[in-house]
Amino acid sequence: MSVAGASQIDTLATTRPGTAVDTVTTATGQALRRLARRHQSLTTEIAEIDTELRVLTTQAAPTMLATKGFGVITTATLLITAGDNPDRLHSEASFAALCGAAPIPASSGKTTRHRLNRGGDRQGNWALHQIALVRLSTDPRTKAYAARLTAAGKSKKDVLRCLKRAIAREAWHLLVHPAPAPRIDDLRPLRHQRGLTLTQAAEHLGTVAARISELERGTRLNNNLATAYREYLNAA
Repeated sequence: MSVAGASQIDTLATTRPGTAVDTVTTATGQALRRLARRHQSLTTEIAEIDTELRVLTTQAAPTMLATKGFGVITTATLLITAGDNPDRLHSEASFAALCGAAPIPASSGKTTRHRLNRGGDRQGNWALHQIALVRLSTDPRTKAYAARLTAAGKSKKDVLRCLKRAIAREAWHLLVHPAPAPRIDDLRPLRHQRGLTLTQAAEHLGTVAARISELERGTRLNNNLATAYREYLNAA
């Protein structure tokens, strides 16, 4: 919600329209005040749940959460899809099939093609789809890969299918054979030693100061950003 929208909610929540049975105007004001207060309550509850979910996903899969494109919701969804014992998934192909990301052959004659798999866990498939969309908009390597597929005659749906299959492979390794999560506890002391501000670091790395602060506090991990940040601090 925009700042203006939040301000309007706060204003409505503190109004005193009078007794609801007096006039239509006061009845409308009472209804709006109730809706505003309910909005505030639900917003607070959602924020608390988001914080708890971030803590839980960070504990369960810190490396996945720190990988580009994997957010709190998508990481939590894939953890649920994999279940309590991801080691039972003996190959990345089995995880792709579980998420409905394994393409189904639909060749005919001399034409070789595959169609979308509508089976598997649809929430897991949704998570892979969201990660693919994030990477298509922010990751140069993913953009280059998609461009190569498009140049080879692949449709947009085919490109997304290929991306989801590749992400499923990566997600399986992150779940079953996770590498150690990147160290971040030294980043803030290093920055202080170099006499740098959050704004200076953010400008050098092409991001915003809030993002650097989140990385230093461990509330929003990112492997690539942590590596680039450490290299910058060591070279400063």
